[in-house]
Formats: sequence, C-alpha cells, structure tokens
Amino acid sequence: MLAKLVASPVLTLEYATRSSLSIVTPIVQPNIIKGNTWVSISVSRKKWELHSAAQTQIVISGDEEKAMWESCKQALSAFNFNDEEEEKILGKAFGQLHSPYWGEERTKEVPELETVNGILDYLKSLGFADEDLYKLLKKFPEVLGCNLETELKNNVQILEKVWAIKGKTLRSLLLRNPKVLGYTIDCKGDCAALCTRCWVRF
Repeated sequence: MLAKLVASPVLTLEYATRSSLSIVTPIVQPNIIKGNTWVSISVSRKKWELHSAAQTQIVISGDEEKAMWESCKQALSAFNFNDEEEEKILGKAFGQLHSPYWGEERTKEVPELETVNGILDYLKSLGFADEDLYKLLKKFPEVLGCNLETELKNNVQILEKVWAIKGKTLRSLLLRNPKVLGYTIDCKGDCAALCTRCWVRF
C-alpha cells in the first residue's frame, strides 16, 4: 500500500475500491542511448467514503443531571443565547459534543451551576460586559470547561506579569483571542501535539 491508515476518533475512512500500483521498468540494453529509458507508472483511482464519528447529539440521562444541565442553560440565557446555542456552548465545554480544542482528553460530564457561575463571575470581574461575554462564549465556548484557578486565573496572571497586558488591552486581547484563557502548555518549539492549548500560538 502507498500509505498507512491510522484510525481516528473523529473520522473513519473506508475503502470503496481497492487501489493498485504497478511500476514497469524495461531492461536497458547496452546499446541503448542514455536518456531514452522509459518508466511506466500506473495507479488506479481510489474512492474514499468519509464517516464522521464526532458527537452530534447531547445525551443527558437522569432527572438530577437534566436539572443541573437546565440550570446551567438558564445561567447562559442572561446573554441572549437561543436554546440551540446554549446547548452547543455547554456541550463543547463539557465534552458532550466534540471539540478540536480538547482533542481526545475531555471526558463527558454534566456541568455544575456553581462552576459555570464562578467562571462567568470571574470574566465579569475582568471588565467584560454581557455583550462582550456573548462574543467570547461564541468564539470559545470551551472556556466554561476550563479550570478557574489553574487555567483562567493563572493565564491572566501570565498575561499581566510576563507580557504586561492589563486593563482595556487585556480585555481587547481576550475578545480577539479568548483561547489564551485555556492554554496549558508552552512547548517552546518542541511540539507536544497539544497545539490548540499551547502558548506557542500566542
């Protein structure tokens, strides 16, 4: 085969037809002039079918979990999201829907209202108005699933102390690139394959 297939948790590739490769190189006779040797390559076309294995539906079972989910959606309704947007934000933040940001590491969980409100309150303390939070959550819904202490607060401190980014400049930066709130690694050019969460993107 020309390439090695690697199974992916997100996409599954399936052969629809077999492929073949044949290379024909005739024997070169001593009296043939250099440069006139012919190589024939024949490759049959192959067709791939793409099947997505990404989660497209949120499944919450149990009355208690449903009540927790609904209370978190209620917390988001203050920012004028519609029902579908609230589901998507919470789904991506807490592993119920696939998000490239988390890769394969995010386990599914039902959010707690205290966690969601804690993150929203912290973001408001940075000077974000409701309309700003609407934009930030649309761009980076996963922020609600980040750890408040070790990720959000730590990263804001890094921006303030290391980069001297504070106040309005900090708010503008976070609105432009909210994913910086969730950075957890700095590979310093020695890639650790966590690119969506790496400071090297900053």
